[in-house]
Order: sequence, then structure tokens, then C-alpha cells
Amino acid sequence: LDGLLALLLPAVLWRENGRWRPAAALRTVLLETVAIVTAFTVAHSLTLTLAVLGVVNLPSRWVETMIAFTIVLAALNNLFPLVTTRRWSLAFGLGLIHGFGFASALRDLGLPSDALALALAGFNLGVETGQLAIVALMLPLAYALRQTWLYQRLTLPVGSATVALLALVWCLERGLNLALLSMPG
Repeated sequence: LDGLLALLLPAVLWRENGRWRPAAALRTVLLETVAIVTAFTVAHSLTLTLAVLGVVNLPSRWVETMIAFTIVLAALNNLFPLVTTRRWSLAFGLGLIHGFGFASALRDLGLPSDALALALAGFNLGVETGQLAIVALMLPLAYALRQTWLYQRLTLPVGSATVALLALVWCLERGLNLALLSMPG
């Protein structure tokens, strides 16, 4: 969800002459958002299924590190755009990695093999419902604020930089087995 949110921050904007500009039409914003969410969903469903069925098995530490890295990439793309059109392709790439993380969570539930198909369907439905709920809450607000200084000069850059920094720390924690942001307990 965090990677998807980083991808959606600029959904109400478009890039022109090196700057983010407010998107003029709600229809364009909705189509872009549907493309991003659909690409992410298709990709994570694919790798989730492959991993849960045991076709592909990746080390959990590697997957968690790569998930954090994809969030860094998505957030940095908001600050230094390399992917400015067809952002759905970036969402698809992120979704592939995130699907392996979802598979790890589903496997940890210890479901019996005869319940796998139902569990996969239910898990995907739950994840999608959560994503759509967040998008339904975030998108109208972002669209309403898209022309404001607050959104263009503060929310997008500061939000993206904060997400990138936190995800980088998470990447280091997972990759190097460190506890940089752990709360004393």
C-alpha cells in the first residue's frame, strides 16, 4: 500500500517543462489512477500466486529489502521524474515485488493446501478492497488540492522525500539486519 501511495501522489498532476502541473480533467486523473492500481494489482496477484504455489521461492529478507527499495524508487520518481508517462508500467514492476511480500504474509498463516485457492482469492480481494478504499479517500482530496501551493510545493515534494527517506532506512534495516528505527522496548 505504501508503494502504491507513493505512485499515486502525482496522479492529479502531469509533468511539463520539468515541473509538475495540475491535471485539468478529472477523467484523465481517474484513467491514470485506474491504470496504476490495475497494473499493481495484476502484477502482485501474479507473483503472489506463483509464490504461494511454490513455483517461485525467494528469501524473505531479499523480498522485504526489495519492497523497501521499490518504495524508494517510486518516491524518488516523484522528485526526479524518469517515468512521467505510462506510470502504470512502474506500478506493474512494483507490484511484482510486492506480490512476493504478500505471499510471505499469506504463507505465515499456515493454510492447508486444499484451502489455497480460496485463501488466494480472499486475500487478493481483501488487499484490493483496502487499496480501493485508500484511493477513494485520497484521490478526491488530492484532486481538490492539486492547484494549491500546499499540494504542489509541500505535499508532493515533502511527502515523497519523507517516504523515500523512511523506505531507505527500511531498506537498510532489512538488507543489513539492523534496527535503525526500532523503538526501545
